[in-house]
Amino acid sequence: MGPEPINQQTEARLRELRRSCIMHVDMDAFFVSVELRTRPELRGKPVIVGYPADRSVVLSASYEARAFGLKSAMPMVIAARMCPNAVIIEPRHKLYYEVSAQIMGIFESITELVEPLSVDEAFLDVGGAIRRLGPPREIGELIRRRVADELGITASVGIAASKFVAKIASTRCKPDGLLLIGPEETVPYLHSLPVGALWGVGAKTADVLARMGIRTVADVAATPLPSLKKVLGVTGEHVYRLSWGIDPRPVTPLRVEKSIGAEETFAVDTGDDAILHRELLRLSHRTAERLRGSGLVARTVALKLRYADFSTITRSRTVHTPVDSAQLIYAVALQLLESLGDRTMTVRLVGIRAEQLEDTAQTSLQLSLDRRDDNWRAAEQALDRVSRKFGSKSVLPARLLDSGNGQG
Repeated sequence: MGPEPINQQTEARLRELRRSCIMHVDMDAFFVSVELRTRPELRGKPVIVGYPADRSVVLSASYEARAFGLKSAMPMVIAARMCPNAVIIEPRHKLYYEVSAQIMGIFESITELVEPLSVDEAFLDVGGAIRRLGPPREIGELIRRRVADELGITASVGIAASKFVAKIASTRCKPDGLLLIGPEETVPYLHSLPVGALWGVGAKTADVLARMGIRTVADVAATPLPSLKKVLGVTGEHVYRLSWGIDPRPVTPLRVEKSIGAEETFAVDTGDDAILHRELLRLSHRTAERLRGSGLVARTVALKLRYADFSTITRSRTVHTPVDSAQLIYAVALQLLESLGDRTMTVRLVGIRAEQLEDTAQTSLQLSLDRRDDNWRAAEQALDRVSRKFGSKSVLPARLLDSGNGQG
């Protein structure tokens, strides 16, 4: 009879802890943080990661730069005006994806229930790790320590009973913080926030609600559901449920990316086939390198073109044998470009995307009758090894060495 009450107490405590076991873990100014690992002299200064071209956008900004009003996706020309002393660093996408894989590795060592949202953030359900690693708060601090010690960057962690509230918590404790919102605190906490904190309430929806006198989450919760549905349609019920902290969606692991790709906006719109071909080759190498790095092959290659008037078209082709070679992706991209016929307008943006992805280990790569396909793959794998050792710009295809292409 002795141990039984202790076991019951333990189980009750575990059930209580599992009521708040969903985490949203988000890196702080991810691209910038990765760059500052090798440029510590820039710490404490306004830093932007992005291409220094008028038509490029801010990919990441340090918190010192954000103090000037800078934010991701802002045009670089505006960012440079708002913060003329900012240091601009060109992005190294391959490095960011390598660090991202390490981040996800840390998450997956904690729990199998990891749902990546992007390269630097994910939802985790740590309910199954509580016996092993302790309460959710301790697990959150463990993750933050490991990210800092092993990767040299910082992470913010929100913990709650639902995805929605965990995401709000991580946003509110940035940078380099942890916020746990318990089940009994959820509704009071939500009702203290402005209406824009609710998922699905953007600027336009907020304006509609403001005309009804609804400016806070508490105002939404106090509004009859039929009234919300009348002005917001089906979104009305979604917003109402969130205002009461109702979000039953589980953490759903995503093991395989749906697609991998890259795109580029030209500094000056172009109709020059040579420039388009050279950029397609560059993007094919970026895409193929990511495929190989992720252990994936693609059955479909898609081409994207955006014209000077911002109209956008896409074309795709499914290949006979799954590909992870830049030359094979490039060959399909050229066929897709040619299939468009004569272009009546100059091109503003070009992109390539690999779709219908499969795990290389589970895909039998049919031997091509043309041994050049295998030769290209072997050569590109050798380039991968050189890049890992000496940097991504150590060896490039000869056609990409000419920088005078007017590209952003």
